[in-house]
Amino acid sequence: MTKAIYHNDSYQKEFNATIIAADEENHGVVLDQTIFFPGGGGQPADFGTLTFDGQTYPIKRAKKIKGETCHLFEKDIPLPDVGTPVHGELDWERRYQLMRTHTAMHVLCGVIFRDYGASVTGGNMEPLKGRMDFEFAAMHKELVEEIEAAINAEVANARPVSWRILPREEAFQIPDLIRTKINLLPKFIQEIRIVEIEGLDLQADGGTHVKNTSEVGHIRVVDYKSKGKDNKRIYVEIEN
Repeated sequence: MTKAIYHNDSYQKEFNATIIAADEENHGVVLDQTIFFPGGGGQPADFGTLTFDGQTYPIKRAKKIKGETCHLFEKDIPLPDVGTPVHGELDWERRYQLMRTHTAMHVLCGVIFRDYGASVTGGNMEPLKGRMDFEFAAMHKELVEEIEAAINAEVANARPVSWRILPREEAFQIPDLIRTKINLLPKFIQEIRIVEIEGLDLQADGGTHVKNTSEVGHIRVVDYKSKGKDNKRIYVEIEN
C-alpha cells in the first residue's frame, strides 16, 4: 500500500521513494510513498516528474488503479525495475492552483449550506476554475451576487483550513459530514479524511487544500445555469 504523503502535507513538492510494483498494462509504477494526488472528488490528478537511473521522465498523470496509486508514463519510456529508488517532483504551480481552487469550492459549499441549506449535487474543477451544482429551486442575478460577496468575505476572514483522519464510525457522528446529496463513500472505507474550514465548513474529502482561506484569492462567479428542477449550477474562477 502506497503511503499518501499528500494527505498529511499538501505543500511537499518533492520526495524520494522506491518502486514496489510495475503495471505493464497501464505503463506505470507503484511507489512505497507518493506526493502525487491520483485524482478524485472532482479534483484532477497531479502531474510532475520521476527521476531514476540518472534520467528524469514526465509523469503523464497519477491514477488510482485497483486501489493503488499508479504513476503513468508515456509508452516510449522504459519501466524501471521493482526496487529502483526514484526522486519525484510535482508540477507545483498547477498543484497549488488546484489547492486554491479546491478550497474555494469548499468555501462556496460552506457558505451555501450555511446561508441557504442547499446540498451539493455535483461538481468539478480545473486549475483556477470550477463548477458546483446545488439543490436550488431557483437562481437569479441578485442571489448570485449575494453569494459572490459572501464567499469573498469568508476568503478575507482568513479562516484556517485543517485536515485529519478519523475512524468511519467516529466520523459519521459529525452532523452534516456529507454535503453531497448522495453519500459517495463506499462502506469498505473504514478511515475517513476530514477537511475543515474553521467556523465555516467541515466535510469528508480526500483532496489537497491550502492552509488558510486567505491563500485562495478573489473568487468570481462567472456564470450560473439551471440543470433541471431543483438543480442549479454555479461557475467560478479564481484570480491568479
